Amino acid sequence: MRDYIRQRVLEIGTYIIDTKATVRQAASVFGVSKSTVHKDVTERLPRVNEELAVQVKKVLEVNKAERHIRGGEATKKKYRKKRVS
Repeated sequence: MRDYIRQRVLEIGTYIIDTKATVRQAASVFGVSKSTVHKDVTERLPRVNEELAVQVKKVLEVNKAERHIRGGEATKKKYRKKRVS
């Protein structure tokens, strides 16, 4: 694995743990695609730092479990804005 990829993998993993970020948020911050972030944290990170990978997996599982709530809140907010206008 190239050094710049290894460094990105570690930075993304640390960012996700520190901020409880979603894959989409991490992709936006690091300027890469969601697919790249997902591959980094599920395939590459365990080879680089197993302990960090386990922590990231826990955060992503929580995010996945809550995503239907965030989606519902976004829709609610969208339609509230339209009524007020």
